[in-house]
Amino acid sequence: MTPDAPGQRRGGLVIISGPSGVGKSSICAALLDRLPGAVWSVSVTTRPQRPGDVPGQTYEFVSEEEFQRRSAAGHFLEEAVYCGHRYGTPKAPVEAAIRDGRVVVMEIDVQGAIQAAARMPDSFRIFILPPTPESLRARLEGRRTEGEEALARRLAKADGEIAIARDSGCYHHFVVNDDLESTIQRVLDIITQETSSA
Repeated sequence: MTPDAPGQRRGGLVIISGPSGVGKSSICAALLDRLPGAVWSVSVTTRPQRPGDVPGQTYEFVSEEEFQRRSAAGHFLEEAVYCGHRYGTPKAPVEAAIRDGRVVVMEIDVQGAIQAAARMPDSFRIFILPPTPESLRARLEGRRTEGEEALARRLAKADGEIAIARDSGCYHHFVVNDDLESTIQRVLDIITQETSSA
């Protein structure tokens, strides 16, 4: 991460990952609210909009063809395919924010985090875990956004993601989200420690 003036927070990229339904979005929203000057990295995706999505804020929604065009032009810091849809992080806004000494909060999956870690090794990476597999299923069911088949795919994907995250060496910290407010505070403490200049 890039040092700022003595005693000030350093700019840098903070990557938050975890299986679907584990609470990543709520944690990231709290980080943006509570970390002064933090900015959100808006990913590009080919997945359809969901209720509550705000184009340009939650994601930038593009066609498969447009995504491929940007990928071929080298626009992305990382790319991943999740449940049949493509996701990518535009690298130019991330690099610009870091140059300005800002903390960039990025929510991406394991595939993307490993790529981003290789391209930005000074990024700081945190993986959010569910307390139990049963609690994750309950959270996903509570969304009421998918059928049983899609839910089963997400749960199987979660098992694989957790295994890869543990084995990859990509993540600096694993935090269990057993209580949202406590988890947010633990993540804030980690980021504050990492980004505080001596």
